[in-house]
Amino acid sequence: MKQVRIFWVLLLLLSTGLGQAQIKWMTMNEALAAQKRVPKKIFMDVYTEWCGPCKLLDKKTFTHKKLIRFINEHYYAVKFNGEGTEPVTYNNFTYTNPNYQPERKGRNAQHFFADALKINAYPSLVFFTETGAVIQAIPGYRSPEDLEIFLKMIANDDYKELTTQESWEAYQQSFKGKF
Repeated sequence: MKQVRIFWVLLLLLSTGLGQAQIKWMTMNEALAAQKRVPKKIFMDVYTEWCGPCKLLDKKTFTHKKLIRFINEHYYAVKFNGEGTEPVTYNNFTYTNPNYQPERKGRNAQHFFADALKINAYPSLVFFTETGAVIQAIPGYRSPEDLEIFLKMIANDDYKELTTQESWEAYQQSFKGKF
């Protein structure tokens, strides 16, 4: 009887997704505070509620086991609503979204932090150094395989050596993805 109960508990855990690994998302303020304790790069997903490709990222990319493991190991992962109301204190300035209209359906006012990052498309994936400086924003949906090269290039600091289009193309040619 005890084995039957254990079986049902395991089945319940697996069917509800509790047994699945997930990206450990945090706010930007939490990630910046964590960097002060343990320096680590930040990977930020800038999304909106109405964005279809943003939902695809959540469903198809951010559920990939190897990608989840890599992000959790090498980055503080931030989920940021580019049209939300969360205050973000970055470089001694607090960014807000004073033009947000809660009654509005669909598109809303862009958050001043998204504007400061020069986000002009959703989703956008933004990488930050261990000290919080912006490295690069990458617009658009990415599959796990498409995102892998950026995650590894930035985690390993290879991006610092890629200063020309030719060096980037050579890097892409030699990159062997494992996702």
